[in-house]
Amino acid sequence: MKCAHSLSILLAVSTASLSLPAADQPQWGTAWSRNQVSTERGLPATFDVKSGRNIKWSVALGSESHSTPVVANGKIFVGTNNAEPRDPKHDGDRGVLMCLNEKDGQLLWQLVVPKRDEDPFFDWPQAGMASSPTVEDDRVYVVDNRGMVLCLDVQGLANGNDGPFREEAAYMTPSAAAGRPAEPVEGADVQPQPGFRVPDREPLTPGPLDADIVWMFDPVTAAGTWPHDSPHASILIHGNHLYLNTSTGVDNTHRRNRAPSAPALIVLDKRTGRYLARENEGIARATFHCNWSSPALATIDSRPFIVFVGGNGVLYGFKPLDGLTSGPQPAGLEKAFAFDFDPEAPKDDIHRFVLNRSEGPSNHYGMPVVMDGSFYLAGGGDVFWGKNDAWLKRLDPVVATDGTINITERWACALEQHTLCTPAVSEGLVWATDTARNVHCLDAANGHILWTHGCHGSFWASTLVADGKVFVGSRSGDFWVFKADRSKELLFETRLPDKVSGTVVAANGTLFITTMSRLYAVAGSD
Repeated sequence: MKCAHSLSILLAVSTASLSLPAADQPQWGTAWSRNQVSTERGLPATFDVKSGRNIKWSVALGSESHSTPVVANGKIFVGTNNAEPRDPKHDGDRGVLMCLNEKDGQLLWQLVVPKRDEDPFFDWPQAGMASSPTVEDDRVYVVDNRGMVLCLDVQGLANGNDGPFREEAAYMTPSAAAGRPAEPVEGADVQPQPGFRVPDREPLTPGPLDADIVWMFDPVTAAGTWPHDSPHASILIHGNHLYLNTSTGVDNTHRRNRAPSAPALIVLDKRTGRYLARENEGIARATFHCNWSSPALATIDSRPFIVFVGGNGVLYGFKPLDGLTSGPQPAGLEKAFAFDFDPEAPKDDIHRFVLNRSEGPSNHYGMPVVMDGSFYLAGGGDVFWGKNDAWLKRLDPVVATDGTINITERWACALEQHTLCTPAVSEGLVWATDTARNVHCLDAANGHILWTHGCHGSFWASTLVADGKVFVGSRSGDFWVFKADRSKELLFETRLPDKVSGTVVAANGTLFITTMSRLYAVAGSD
């Protein structure tokens, strides 16, 4: 493996908060930096699911659970499917967001959403709800399996239907895509979105175990997007605005972009779901497979920026919205900087490289991490369709005398194969995984690989660094704990009963480990 190093002027880059206190984990990644690091302490290095040692509780999910859970307000929110129905009225393949009691794993309520049926690549069978929600105060923001952006009441329907949206019965009923358009609600602040339709059959009756939808927004009809495989955004909140990846991508042939003019990044009003702004950089037209990555927030030269890497392999910085926009059309986000992660990659007729494992465009599954005055970003050839090349890079923003921002590459480290990870950066070290079954520890200063551990099973999850340890699980169901150190020290290894897609989360003295079919709360002393 080769690492290239380049010198650049380092500008201090920060987020609104680089780390949260040892408590909740209300979104995917630490604070708004998206760093996979927690300040939690007292976490066990070992556990045993068979004997129950250090297992506080565990609860069954569905058969596929790809989202990383979040923890807030004494509750855990995790996406899955409906292979293990919690309510007999919800039968068949569905996307599910479960809200569990953090103390014991008891189900408090669930969002259950019928599948779309116009194209399996739009809402992949049994994939469940892949997006990780974001929680703020008494609101849960999530993109469901149908591609709808939803604002939910954190208490569910148990405390009544808070509105203004009151069509939960229709939305949870199968065949909702085949019925009549929803009628406007006189005097309501939030109106039914164009893509929402009242079912052509008797609606299911909502109960206290069902979600309370406050408002919804449909990017497919309102913004012209076309999600691929399954929508998978993790929403970023900045002030009163929601920034989210639309998951727009190719159609089922994988050789053309179904919605080439669609935005890859949009902005909504978090209070109403109103569509405020979009990027206008032509990302969708140049997307090789899909827009997988979610945005982060950085402060450069005392100015905030939304940092987003598109499905075209380009890292962008956008100026955030300042207040509300006016007019019937969404505003265009103002680009502040851009950096081509893979400048040697082909830029024209890109889909001819779909089955080519030696050359092709790059794209990104993981998120950019804002830390130590830099952006840390992993990516390269697409894991399913493209070339094998992949890199982890450290990128530095440099401010010119006229205030413009340029991005320079401090170092680039070649990984053995594709990567889906979001890096973890802590105390001068960087951890990353790749699909060649490796966990890597790098020197953050120069990108040199300090150690690599060959593991069992490919990695879709990222590493979590917490309490002086590195936690990670693989698609074989194997799980490892390393010492967070420049020298490799394997503290623990075990085999879980099922595959791991999501990243481990630490909150309130507990590790939350999601396999495809079960959520484990791990706590105790070794």
